[in-house]
Amino acid sequence: MKRKLPISRIIWLTILAIAVGFFTKVWLWEKSYYSEKEGSDRVAAINESADAEPEVDETVPTEQEIAEYTVAPDRPRYLTVPSIGVNKSRVLPMGLTNTGALDTPRNIFDVGWYVNSGKPGEGGTMVIDGHNGGPNVIGVFKYLLDIPIGSRIVIERGDGVVFEYETIENKTISLSEADAYMATALTSPEPGRESVTLITCTGQWAPAQGTYLSRQFLRAVLVESPMEEPDLNNTNDSEAVEE
Repeated sequence: MKRKLPISRIIWLTILAIAVGFFTKVWLWEKSYYSEKEGSDRVAAINESADAEPEVDETVPTEQEIAEYTVAPDRPRYLTVPSIGVNKSRVLPMGLTNTGALDTPRNIFDVGWYVNSGKPGEGGTMVIDGHNGGPNVIGVFKYLLDIPIGSRIVIERGDGVVFEYETIENKTISLSEADAYMATALTSPEPGRESVTLITCTGQWAPAQGTYLSRQFLRAVLVESPMEEPDLNNTNDSEAVEE
């Protein structure tokens, strides 16, 4: 003869089953919600793919630390963006993460130069990324999306030579499309002209994915140096008219 389960035990098993079902539904809903919200209105960009945001350092570099920072003569040393108040942010050489995404500096006030992109003065396209902020402090590229077309981006090289770039494009790309857009970010918006691309995270924060749902891409081209004025006092004897 089979033993019947006590009524109290049946009740507890029923409650347990209901609880498991409830939390399973919540998990499935949350996953679906963040998937649907991808690319929605921004609140705040190297494409960081879907990597979780790394632990960051919110310590402001001292003037001495900035002044003592050095790089090879042909590499970018400082980044200045007057329109958003960025002045001589240190440019650190960065590679890729284990998942193949662009890495970023640990300090939110530094920016990262992708070492396999161009160098200032060599005619290619530099790719520079940075944080929009940390848990408590805004970062170097917090206001990257606010930079208007025509604004200047200034890069000082390791040998002290300064290069100015004019903003041509500044757009927000959804996380799902950011990887594909990187091919564009690695090229100049005006073929044949040296350029720089600045990237940061933006958009809504997705706790389930541990990252922002959009990336901001700013592209700027090198401002050509003005032509030298001709020396009117220098007479070319070969072109002189004989009397």
